[in-house]
Amino acid sequence: MNHAYKPGSNSGDEHSPSLLLVDDDEVFRERLARSFRKRGFLVRTAGCCDEARDCARQESPELAVVDLRMPGCSGIELVRDLNEIDPSTRILILTGYGSIATAVDAVKLGATNYMPKPADADDIIAAFERGEAPIEATQTRYQAPTLARAEWEHIQRVLADSAGNISEAARRLGIHRRSLQRKLHKYAPR
Repeated sequence: MNHAYKPGSNSGDEHSPSLLLVDDDEVFRERLARSFRKRGFLVRTAGCCDEARDCARQESPELAVVDLRMPGCSGIELVRDLNEIDPSTRILILTGYGSIATAVDAVKLGATNYMPKPADADDIIAAFERGEAPIEATQTRYQAPTLARAEWEHIQRVLADSAGNISEAARRLGIHRRSLQRKLHKYAPR
């Protein structure tokens, strides 16, 4: 297995692996980018598919971490495009909202691996290391989300699509605003 994506120690290793981080959630993206930079990666970020394609055309990354669901295009489309730009780029799909089956399709289209959100830099590095495993072995690593988790993720997505407006999100979900507020006060189920 090629470990070129592992940063060298501080003892003079000149190679710092390049990483393209693509996620429309700016807070998550920048937090994750800082974590990778602390680990010695050269990180570029993009908030959408067009920015990611431009970054990859300017300088193809060794690694790419791509959110599956973004406005404008899907992570699957971006996997295909990044593979066309440079087939040696190793791509990891981050997925939330119960879309593991779609992430498996992304692996079949060329992604190295996938993992559910939330994820930190150490989780992602470990997933790149596991990326050498066949798809069938990778599929068994993650269990389907519980019904409570799927509901919570759906509520979070609808709330995000409603620009944080609880009344609008409640209307879209077909539940009373106070019921939605109670659900939001609970912790995210595991």
